[in-house]
Amino acid sequence: MIDIRPVANIIGWLLAALGMIMIVPAIVDFWAGNPDWRVFMISAFITVVAGGLLILATSNAQGSGLTLRQSFLVTTLSWTVLPVFGAIPFEMALDHIHWTDAIFEAMSGITTTGSTVFTGLDAMPPGILLWRSTLQWLGGLGIVLVALIFLPVMKVGGMQHFRSEGFDTMGKVLPRAADISWMLLQIYAGLTILCAAAYVLTGMSVFDAVNHALTTLSTGGFSTRDTSFALYDSAAHWVCVIFMWLAGLPFIRYLQFINGSYRPLFNDIQIRAYFRWTLYAIGAVFAFRLLREDTAVEGMFRESAFNVVSMFSGTGFGSADVSAWGDFPILVLVVAGFIGACTASTGCSIKVFRYLVLFEAIKAQLKQLVYPNRVIPLHLDGRRLDEEVVVSVVVMFTAFVVGFGVLTVLLSLAGLDMRTAFTAAWTSICNVGPAWGSEVGPTGAMNEFPVFAKWLMIGAMMMGRLEMVAVLVLVLPRFWRG
Repeated sequence: MIDIRPVANIIGWLLAALGMIMIVPAIVDFWAGNPDWRVFMISAFITVVAGGLLILATSNAQGSGLTLRQSFLVTTLSWTVLPVFGAIPFEMALDHIHWTDAIFEAMSGITTTGSTVFTGLDAMPPGILLWRSTLQWLGGLGIVLVALIFLPVMKVGGMQHFRSEGFDTMGKVLPRAADISWMLLQIYAGLTILCAAAYVLTGMSVFDAVNHALTTLSTGGFSTRDTSFALYDSAAHWVCVIFMWLAGLPFIRYLQFINGSYRPLFNDIQIRAYFRWTLYAIGAVFAFRLLREDTAVEGMFRESAFNVVSMFSGTGFGSADVSAWGDFPILVLVVAGFIGACTASTGCSIKVFRYLVLFEAIKAQLKQLVYPNRVIPLHLDGRRLDEEVVVSVVVMFTAFVVGFGVLTVLLSLAGLDMRTAFTAAWTSICNVGPAWGSEVGPTGAMNEFPVFAKWLMIGAMMMGRLEMVAVLVLVLPRFWRG
């Protein structure tokens, strides 16, 4: 049997921290004269008490390390329990919101998906808007830590390829995971502050700038406006493009850069591929629109760049009605969402690294057909790819594709038309944010979706954020038997 005490202890500390953070939107609402500050204080009390009870009940498990099975459990349960408590303020403060919608919004926040069931954002209380943004910021930081600490140990999706890089190399300077986590928090917070300052300089209000900075660096995509970035000036669009792209880079590279190792940031094959593929997609969309539309070239290029980077990074911000551009640009955006950003970034989806591994494996297999007696080792970025890394990547890629297909069918059976079901499955399992179809509201909200469809998407958002395999392994009886 699995000893769940260390797992419960960690969940307890996370809940206690989440409850304390709820005090921030309470202060904002109190300052604005909004009575919802009481809702946040009650929610904070409930969450802190729940976390405190878990900590007290498992105090004898403190200090004990996690086994492999406990690592799987704590990763999945963190992204299951925290959204439930994160949904309490939504359900209590908004009269028209019920538990399904509240949990949908909280799960979309913590997984940094960005899909929403909320409408009328422009008139919502500031505390609720800030809480949505805060959930995404916390989820973005959390997934970076999971990608660097847990997934390499669990060997999920080929992440064991980064295990020595993340801890042996960096261990010469920062020997403990806690030190790495603290440094990553400082980098993440620093970039967020820079982003907020840049937004203010473009003319955004301080409140809007802070909220959008929180959801830009987390590649979450929640906005304080129903029209997302369409309301803001072109300067804000370019600031957003820059920081969305930066958020899609491996945060371990920033850490190495700050500690004097400059070459990894500029020589990383994954970063170079991410840069090239982004430029290719922008060029394809811009060229297509240039041949078909008679609008200002600068605005057309800016809109193309903004929405392509938004999809590649998995942020999901919008600056224009992309559904009016035609089928080809939509196809490019969907493909960009399926690719995603770099590993160990706040971006989501399958990730550039795994596509590079797949391409190397395909090339090696083709060479093997031509030269059947030759031993063809696989290398990526100067490092040899172990067979278990390739197998792990193939398994995860297969799980994503099969999961996407099954989810599309289930969403169509739930009552969505095929276009809506396809894009809703894509946006939830890839954690991108937007969807297109007749059931999607004019502001992109999914509040009219059937309840069953919303729960399907809630599950898919969590599974997609945790790279599928980390969740699927929990359904195996052998996992629980040890």
